[in-house]
Amino acid sequence: MDLINQTLVVEFVLTGYPCNLQIRIFQFIVFLSMYILSILGNGFIIFTVIVSPPLHTAMYYFLCNLSFIDLCYTSCTMPKLLLVIFSKIHNISYIGCLIQMYVGVFLGGTESFLLAVMAYDRYIAICLPLYYTTIMSWRVCRYCTVMILLGSFFLCTIPNILKPFVFCRENRMDHFACELLGILELACGDISAYKLQIFIISIFVLFCPFFFIVVSYICIIISILKIKLADSRLRTFSTCASHLTVVVMYYGTLVFMYYGTCMSVYMFQGMRFSSKSKYVSLIYGAVTPVLNPMIYSLRNNKVKRAFSKILIKYSVSRPT
Repeated sequence: MDLINQTLVVEFVLTGYPCNLQIRIFQFIVFLSMYILSILGNGFIIFTVIVSPPLHTAMYYFLCNLSFIDLCYTSCTMPKLLLVIFSKIHNISYIGCLIQMYVGVFLGGTESFLLAVMAYDRYIAICLPLYYTTIMSWRVCRYCTVMILLGSFFLCTIPNILKPFVFCRENRMDHFACELLGILELACGDISAYKLQIFIISIFVLFCPFFFIVVSYICIIISILKIKLADSRLRTFSTCASHLTVVVMYYGTLVFMYYGTCMSVYMFQGMRFSSKSKYVSLIYGAVTPVLNPMIYSLRNNKVKRAFSKILIKYSVSRPT
């Protein structure tokens, strides 16, 4: 490979945006609204959990972590996305693009592992309620957090840093942001090793946690069906409904994007990643962080009661 050609790319051009002015204005309003809602919604969850002592349990500790990850995830891509739509400057520096990709894959892997831990938390709470406080102690929660972060860092980030992509002359990316699969399309030479790497990592980061969640919920459903009273069964399952909804949205899009797409591309070497993937990436990159806090706040009575108490407390204590 000619070394001169390898050093030509100093920036990337994001071409996934329409040229029509009316569509761009509509996109800017929609994405800005989604970003503001994401900040407010996830900030609401974090604030409510931290301020309310009744919510200082393992379940809400992990929920607070999930909101923080979603907040970071949207802040990683949305500001640049809004800037590109508003200013029509589609350029992003080489370093800035790689940082955005590294942070994105790290946060994506972290959320995947976190959702699996949250499923385990619900399994213990429903199937082994007498041992819940012992098993899900604060020490265990801290260990889980450290393992989640380290696991995501070593599986999602380190492999890409140790074996970086090599770019030649092509720098136009048909995407809204510096997505891993979009950057891979611009890499030079034989990229089959990168495809295989993504395929294997996706098994550990996506398929294994998802399989663990499915097994956990099978055990949960079996335990719920043993409850005689219908009202009790409904109340018990309602504690899992929010998490299950988030899991379906998150893994549904990611499995399609990474596991399914990478598997088909690896098996059929002539295939390329579809440009339609950029629209799928908006679901877990922009839509899911907005819906997550709404799902948990609207379906969780404890969160709503805790926030109501906070409002009453501050309204009463406020000087007239």
